[in-house]
Amino acid sequence: MSISVFDLFKVGVGPSSSHTVGPMRAAAQFVETLRSRDRLERVARIEVQLHGSLSATGVGHGTDKATILGLMGELPETIDPAIIDPCIEELLESQTLLLDNRIAVPFVWVRDMQWHDAPLPYHPNAMRLIAYGHRDELYRNVYYSVGGGFVVDEVEAARDPLLEDESLRLPYEFNTANELLALCRMHKMRISELMMANECALRSETQVRRGLWRIWEVMNECIDNGLTHEGVLPGGLNVKRRAKRLHARLLDVESSKSIITSTFSAMDWVNLFALAVNEENAAGGRMVTAPTNGAAGIIPAVLSYYMKFQEDAREEDVVDFLLTAASVGILCKKNASISGAEVGCQGEVGSACAMAAAGLAELMGATPEQVENAAEIGLEHNLGLTCDPIGGLVQIPCIERNAIASVKAINAAQMAMCGDGDHFVSLDKAIRTMRDTGRDMQDKYKETSKGGLAVNAIEC
Repeated sequence: MSISVFDLFKVGVGPSSSHTVGPMRAAAQFVETLRSRDRLERVARIEVQLHGSLSATGVGHGTDKATILGLMGELPETIDPAIIDPCIEELLESQTLLLDNRIAVPFVWVRDMQWHDAPLPYHPNAMRLIAYGHRDELYRNVYYSVGGGFVVDEVEAARDPLLEDESLRLPYEFNTANELLALCRMHKMRISELMMANECALRSETQVRRGLWRIWEVMNECIDNGLTHEGVLPGGLNVKRRAKRLHARLLDVESSKSIITSTFSAMDWVNLFALAVNEENAAGGRMVTAPTNGAAGIIPAVLSYYMKFQEDAREEDVVDFLLTAASVGILCKKNASISGAEVGCQGEVGSACAMAAAGLAELMGATPEQVENAAEIGLEHNLGLTCDPIGGLVQIPCIERNAIASVKAINAAQMAMCGDGDHFVSLDKAIRTMRDTGRDMQDKYKETSKGGLAVNAIEC
């Protein structure tokens, strides 16, 4: 299974890659299939069925709204977040869905938007879309949002992932960290160099660099927006935004030069960057899945930390960081999961922490073995992390959790640089442990809001 860096880093909207970005993509894909089969004009009714985790936390994650926008033809990477609520309000008032943004179809919310606790077989994040004509059923399909905005339909879910198109194979294909390290040793390549060679099998180097720089620009825009906005996050928990206030305080400290140790100051900036991103995510703003929305603040925070505090930081460093981080994300995706609904938050924040640690180690001049060690440290110390968002909202504990994991990623990279890359637990074993721990974890701790903080923090 070949996964590109641009599969892991995708521009989208908050608050969730699996519950917002994925369902929007699935619904848009559904409409595209209707169009390609010349059935779009015949649609008289659309039915949406949300299953499992999409049902359990779908309201707080905006799954219902995202699905409707996808049916209207919107895509996560291009939609203006400002139109989402007005479009939904208009639909609720008119009880009319503008399918593909041009075909008026009756849509009665209480009838046509259905919620089912029972999961479907392949993945906890499942949705079934059905299009009816005036007299018959035109088309139906089941879609699984498997984390990070990745979507597979019923046919793809049943397909053997090992049976892939040979024409899509990469020059340096790897399925484990051990294979990745062996390739680096054999060809005397850094991990970022090997990843660039793989990406250049899919597109030109200029396109890769421009694409990754655009990803970085959106990450920066997200941080800037988070530093500008204030007030209370939507959803009913009345969580106050903190990034703007913290930013003002840090600027005062810098101007007065009243702080003695730069270590505390740098950590404050890392926390700030992560809070800014995840507050924007919680508000439904534009961002980058990295590798998910729930963990989207970690990689931008760590990379921003490097670009701000490293005097000789260059544009090329952004590319190398993201390529190296993606190599770890690919391994987590292939051999475990990046979906909180499947393995808990260890698959989201844990994977992102490992990715960020690897990227930073690469920029610090680490050997491939030290990079692998940094990623392992970052992941190992997030193992067992549950996904228990209060109220089904990507706010508590998600926002602060990103800040904590960002600092942890930096520490992991620094610890790895103190050694020679030789360590007891391999990254492959840590990823395998994440997979097994996710299987053993009770469902109530996997993005259902039925356990952990989600129930113990609520006053009865």
